[in-house]
Amino acid sequence: MKKKRKSVKAAPKSHSRGQGTGRGDNPDPSRRRFFTTARNSAIAVAVLGGGGWYLVDTVRATMAEHDLSRLGTGTPAIVQIHDPQCRLCIALQKEARKALDHFDDGQLDYIVANIRTPEGGALAAKYGVSHVTLLLFDAKGNMVEVLNGPRDEKILLSAFTAHYNTYPKAKAVN
Repeated sequence: MKKKRKSVKAAPKSHSRGQGTGRGDNPDPSRRRFFTTARNSAIAVAVLGGGGWYLVDTVRATMAEHDLSRLGTGTPAIVQIHDPQCRLCIALQKEARKALDHFDDGQLDYIVANIRTPEGGALAAKYGVSHVTLLLFDAKGNMVEVLNGPRDEKILLSAFTAHYNTYPKAKAVN
């Protein structure tokens, strides 16, 4: 008596290496997972790096904008006496920046004196002014004009242009 053999179904043949049968099977899941993780990690690094660069750049610009030691360094300056919690100060700052966009870098320095800091408060007290005020300084650091109250871009542009034309940037001495 002969024993009957049980028939064994053969597994379907996979196509060439790296291609599935189209039914969702993955010939090498660890390799695919590695490349997916690598791609996602590269994207995360790029996004975080870009965000970090932007943040560092913004912090540096803000620190430079609040550096009162820039007065009298050879460039005429516009100093805003500013209270960061005052809506009129914020509006004046926005209009002043729009007006300053019409000038080339280095023609005028824009400096913010925050009256809530000791340095900013001391500068405001020295000139007897309060917030919502712009002080215009010549290249040597002498205060030459005071603009009180909120103003729009056109008026500020006119004032800044007249200021620059009257007190241009000092020429470097060799």
